[in-house]
Order: sequence, then C-alpha cells, then structure tokens
Amino acid sequence: MCSRARLAALLACALLGAAPALAAEGPGAAQVQAAVDAVRADPQLAGKRTERTLRWKPAAPAARASAPAPAASAPWLQGLALWLSESARVLIWLLGATALAVLAVALRRWIRVRADAAAAAAPALPTHVRELDIRPDSLPADIAAAARTLWLAGEQRAALSLLYRGALSRLVHDHAVPVRAASTESECVALAQGALAGAGGAFVERLVGAWELAVYGARTPQTDGVLALCDQFDTCLPRTMGAA
Repeated sequence: MCSRARLAALLACALLGAAPALAAEGPGAAQVQAAVDAVRADPQLAGKRTERTLRWKPAAPAARASAPAPAASAPWLQGLALWLSESARVLIWLLGATALAVLAVALRRWIRVRADAAAAAAPALPTHVRELDIRPDSLPADIAAAARTLWLAGEQRAALSLLYRGALSRLVHDHAVPVRAASTESECVALAQGALAGAGGAFVERLVGAWELAVYGARTPQTDGVLALCDQFDTCLPRTMGAA
C-alpha cells in the first residue's frame, strides 16, 4: 500500500510540474521518458516485485510422553502367582507318583497273568506214580532216617517203599524229571539217568533194583546195601526246592 501511494504522489508531482507546459501544448516525448525513468529509478517501484507469503506452520506436536512405568504388582497378586507356581510343582509330583503307582500295579498284574498262563500251560505234576503217593507233604522230613528206622525195626518192605517214593518225589519236584503217573520202574530209571549228572542216575538204578527185588522177586536185599542207600540218599538226590 505504501508503494502505490508513493507512486501516485510521484506521478502527481510529475503531472503537476508538467501541467503548465501541458496546458500550452501536449507533453513531449522527452518529458514522458523522464517521468518513466524517475519511476524506474525508485527502488520501491522496480519492474520486478518479489512477494513473499508467510504461512503459519503448526507447531510440531509435543514429544509423545513416555509410557508410564508399570506400577508395581500388588502384593496379593505376587502371592497368588507364587501359590500357583508351588501348587503346579506339587501337582506334577503327585501326577508322577500316581503314574508310577499305576505302572507298578499294572506290571504286577501282568506278571501274575503271565505266571498263571505259564502254570496253566505247564503239565500238572503227578501226585502218584502208579499206587505210590509221591507228594512232598506225604513224606517225612528226613526220608533216609525214617527208612533206616523202618528197616532196623524189621519192616523191610515199608523201608524200601519209603526210599522209592522219596526218590520219585525228589526226581519230580526237585529235579524236574518228567516222571508220569503211569511210568514204570524201568522208565523212571531211564529218565533219571538222562536228567541227573554224576552218581544220581546210578543211585536211582540201585534203589529201583532193591525195590523190584523185594516187590517182584519176593527176596529181601542185603542189609548193608539198604543202609548204604539210606546214607547216600540225600547226597545223590539233594533237595533243591523248599529246602530248609
């Protein structure tokens, strides 16, 4: 606005100064040029004008406030977390102990089932061989001593029967010799000789021979031979099951 007012004033002065001359005659070219030069010489009226526009730039947003530090956990919350941790640990131990107990019970049942199946598959042991009772509980604890007592008491057949029954019981229950209920004396001797090592087989052969001599031959064996059988009984046919 100031530049325009100044320009108007200069033009007015130039016109006023030239007014008398213009009244007489029109302005000459020199005068017009002089007025134009005067206007151009003024730095405020330059031909080029630079305009600057000020723009309001919004202020930069304030730096984002740092996130507030998390408040300290409440004491009851810390206690709850600790209790849950301890409870989880105890629960894991309990579950492990329960699993071991279940496994032990299952293993015990499996072993029992296997044992029962094996017992069922195994052939039943004979209780008698022909008419002779060979069950261990039907015999005296000391077979040899009892047979010696019977022989010296004059009961020779009973003494030989006790020795033979005791030998068959030891073969079946202690040495797993496959004697059957219908096995004959000769079969028992062959089975014993095939299963026993050392003097066991020969002892059974001598014992069965004395038994057959008394039962089938109606003859009484020599006392020295029968007493020797009593002395060698536990050595040649030792107990291996249920021994004290």
